[in-house]
Amino acid sequence: MYVIDSPIGPLGVAVEGGTVVGVRFGARPGPSGDHPALSQLEAYFAGELTDFTVPFEFRGGSEFERAVWAEIAAIPYGEMITYGAIATALGDPGAARAVGTACNHNPIPVIVPCHRVVGAGNKMVGFGGGLDRKRKLLELEARVALARAWG
Repeated sequence: MYVIDSPIGPLGVAVEGGTVVGVRFGARPGPSGDHPALSQLEAYFAGELTDFTVPFEFRGGSEFERAVWAEIAAIPYGEMITYGAIATALGDPGAARAVGTACNHNPIPVIVPCHRVVGAGNKMVGFGGGLDRKRKLLELEARVALARAWG
């Protein structure tokens, strides 16, 4: 696992065969590396990258969780969507809590942006990395989106 420092603490990035298979918050210091995921994460945190292009693969998870993660991966940079909206998109409007659980199990946070999923009324609830990290990620994206809009 490669480790990079970030504004939200050290991130561990697991890569197998050139494909990202995991991102972990609070990783212990370890080897840095030269994988494109690391440079893309650094560019993301610098406000220079809004779309990750590194290949990633979901390993494990139920069929429902993988469907939730695919929905999350499609959320545009700087935007938010509710757990309920994802549940509705998957055909089960009553599954908002299950969507929240799937978000918590997302194996590739930041690259698959589960921080963009919020509670009803855009309330800041739940995040596997902690609400402080979620807030920082959303604030970063809001600043970058605003700066790009006002050029």
